[in-house]
Amino acid sequence: MHFSPARAKGEWVRVDPANQQRLGAMLFYGIVIVLAYFTYRILEPMLVPLAWSAILVVVTHPVYTRLRNRFGPTRGAIIATLGVMLVLVVPTLAVLYEFVQQGIHVFHTISSAASNGHLGWIDRIWQHIQDRFSSVGPIDIAATLRRYAGEAATFIAAQLGAVLAHAATFFFDLFITVITMFYLFRDGEAMLGRLRDVLPFLPGQQERMLAETRDLIFASVISSGAGALLDGALIGVVFAGLGVGSPIFWGVMIAFVSFVPVVGSSLVWAPASLVLMGEGRVLRGVLLLVFCLMIVMVVDYWFRPWLISGRGAMGGLAVFIGVVGGILFFGLIGIVLGPIILALAAILLDLYATRPRSGNKITARGSG
Repeated sequence: MHFSPARAKGEWVRVDPANQQRLGAMLFYGIVIVLAYFTYRILEPMLVPLAWSAILVVVTHPVYTRLRNRFGPTRGAIIATLGVMLVLVVPTLAVLYEFVQQGIHVFHTISSAASNGHLGWIDRIWQHIQDRFSSVGPIDIAATLRRYAGEAATFIAAQLGAVLAHAATFFFDLFITVITMFYLFRDGEAMLGRLRDVLPFLPGQQERMLAETRDLIFASVISSGAGALLDGALIGVVFAGLGVGSPIFWGVMIAFVSFVPVVGSSLVWAPASLVLMGEGRVLRGVLLLVFCLMIVMVVDYWFRPWLISGRGAMGGLAVFIGVVGGILFFGLIGIVLGPIILALAAILLDLYATRPRSGNKITARGSG
């Protein structure tokens, strides 16, 4: 029996052990909630690079295993990290440079076409609209395009500070990704063992969740890479068939920008279509637009989800919803996180549905 001193001298108040235990539990969980909140606030600015580093480590772990067996864990982790960054960062920076150059070329092409009267087909279309609808007034297309081009240049100049800020954020995220990859390569197995100790599931259930997560990460990355290659190959063939210069180069560019959320490869073929129209090859520009739209719809909304559904236990519809919803909510990383979250939710529901009927909780490890 526990006693505590009362206000009056020499008097003692009896404390119920059950109440004391409840108060201790409330204090413990309160501290846990506060620490969890501040931990999240600390990690929040780095969640995306941390997630990317985990994804890259899972995908390239077989390569690291060979390097570790030959050079040891630390040197193997250094070589694996530098290798991944060399394969990913250098081509990405080259593609960004070429993308800026293409944007400048498109801008000059359209401005030159408007100034030299090569956009007469737009004037004819607008004239036809005026003839059909008398309420539509005349518009000088060339002057309008020049005015909008000037406004766009002014806007881009005003946003230069934001562009530099985004560049600084990119290199900061890259630094976090590199450092995290090194430690995940070197200490990842110990971290995974600690995670198994914390998860409140039976060993078989733990392995099922981890295996499903690993399979979906592999499937998501492989499907994204295969979809990007297919995008680049097919649209490159369309470029060659319609007379666009350097189709192999643009196919490679399209394969890289296919990873960009929402817009994807349209960053390349949409301006190319506008350039063809600006040069007076209107039919080819329209055909390029139509063919590329068809290719993107088939590859992004059928081929990629089909590949993922073939690797994991999820159905095609669930994968499609996971990929599209993940991209819309998380951005590029949603290609991987979306299907994983839905898969883990399905596993938890399945575990709950198959729980012993004598209780309402999932059997924890160590319980009878």
